[in-house]
Amino acid sequence: MVFAPWPDTPPLRRVYLRAMVLQAAIGIYPHEHGVTQRVRIDISFGVDDGPGLDVGRDDLSRTVSYERVVLLVRRIVTGGHVRLVETLAERIAAGVLADRRIRVIRVAVEKLDVFDEIEAVGVEIERRQAGNAGQP
Repeated sequence: MVFAPWPDTPPLRRVYLRAMVLQAAIGIYPHEHGVTQRVRIDISFGVDDGPGLDVGRDDLSRTVSYERVVLLVRRIVTGGHVRLVETLAERIAAGVLADRRIRVIRVAVEKLDVFDEIEAVGVEIERRQAGNAGQP
């Protein structure tokens, strides 16, 4: 996956989780209730990496743990039936943005087994910390 730069933001460090595949209780149709389906989730988020930060320091405290994000996503996905991929993406974005160090996030959620001739269907969203929309 190739990422374009975040528009209208100061320097950010991009942290990403690529192609996380989980079983999710998701869907609006009756045949989708009481079963799980494979979903693939891609997440990238921007953490401040600008002036005043000691970016060369090898210290976990200056970054965001991707392990924490993985555990959060697992908890959200297994938290009960969700009707829409959009809802699942919004819940993931809100959960990750609870860490105020994260300025912006992109979340893609894809259902993998909907149509035989299509690899995936889904949605991708981008969200920013409140007050940061279009603001550096």
